[in-house]
Amino acid sequence: MNAQLAAYSTSTGEAFQFWVLGTVAVIGALCTVFMKKAVHSALCLAGTMIVLAVFYLANGAYFLGVVQIVVYTGAIMMLFLFVVMLVGVTAADSLRETIKGQRWLALLCGLGFGILLVAGIGNASLNEFNGLTEANANGNVEGLATLLFSKYVFAFEITGALLITAAVGAMVLTHRERTERAKTQRELAEQRVREGKHLPPLPAPGVYARHNAVDIAGLLPDGTPSELTVSKTLRERGQIRDVSTEAISDLKALEQRAKDRLERTNSGEASQ
Repeated sequence: MNAQLAAYSTSTGEAFQFWVLGTVAVIGALCTVFMKKAVHSALCLAGTMIVLAVFYLANGAYFLGVVQIVVYTGAIMMLFLFVVMLVGVTAADSLRETIKGQRWLALLCGLGFGILLVAGIGNASLNEFNGLTEANANGNVEGLATLLFSKYVFAFEITGALLITAAVGAMVLTHRERTERAKTQRELAEQRVREGKHLPPLPAPGVYARHNAVDIAGLLPDGTPSELTVSKTLRERGQIRDVSTEAISDLKALEQRAKDRLERTNSGEASQ
């Protein structure tokens, strides 16, 4: 009787942990949806996943908590974040609706998920549950495997088929079939000549040999920075460091030292 009452009761520490971390998880989920930059949305989603892992660990589901951190947060989410940072998705890309009606479809899916969530909470509130002691009697991993391959085996197989279909669909959508012959270097050079564009190869990024970073524009012979030396994505992001003034001042100081050294050498030779 005491064990059953303990299973249905919540301590002060558990309640405090739930309300604090639950608030953080909800705020992170809302920020994932409403953030303008994809990188910020990915970071908020990673924070929400970490909070869910803490919930799993607090409820005795140690295997699920470790998998949530290692697989979802540490591998999949970080891979998605790195891809977003490398590709350079801007805030303007999220406003382009490539598939018509996808916003309404997402709204309906979110509404359906909300109904399922409310139904699950209501079911857990009205019915009795076994508790952690009985669920993890033979270990958390064995208990989870028993549920997946017995009671929820159909849902588990459907989820696996859905993930495989999503992976295949992503590969099909990203594959681009070449419909025309690729131009040679000679043909590209002739095209640049006809169009009057920049004839030689584009200058490399960086300022002389002291700055060779991709976010620093190179200097032309007159000391002005060249926009052709940096990526268009970095320019649109505003992530270009302008060191032209610093580079010109360093160059002038170097020329002045060389001039002074040359004058001292000539004066010494003349005195001899």
